Amino acid sequence: MKRILLIDDEAIHRLLYRQEFEAEGYEILEACCCETARAQLADGEIDLVILDILLPDGSCFELLEHIVLKRRAVPVIINTAYDTFRFDFKTWAADAFVVKSSDLTELKSKVKRLLDREKARTASVGTN
Repeated sequence: MKRILLIDDEAIHRLLYRQEFEAEGYEILEACCCETARAQLADGEIDLVILDILLPDGSCFELLEHIVLKRRAVPVIINTAYDTFRFDFKTWAADAFVVKSSDLTELKSKVKRLLDREKARTASVGTN
């Protein structure tokens, strides 16, 4: 089962995403802030990160940099209500950018695509 770390300070978003992604067969780990997210990343195997931009205890950009430097193989999706961040070069380190919506079709599609891409990449590495 693929493990997704969901980092969002809004409890209602975490609940909605947890329900939706668990129904699709994913295991969801949650973090409401940078500190908890760093602990989750250090403690276990994570297959993908969904990262909100505005977090109460720090910059998501610092957390994104941490993930890229320490866990580069883990795909990151920035999921925010603020479309203007799409044009901020700091977000370009993420593998995908999704504007929050009550319709999770785009987010689910990006998750599936990135996990399939990672699966194909690790399969090709294993055969070489």
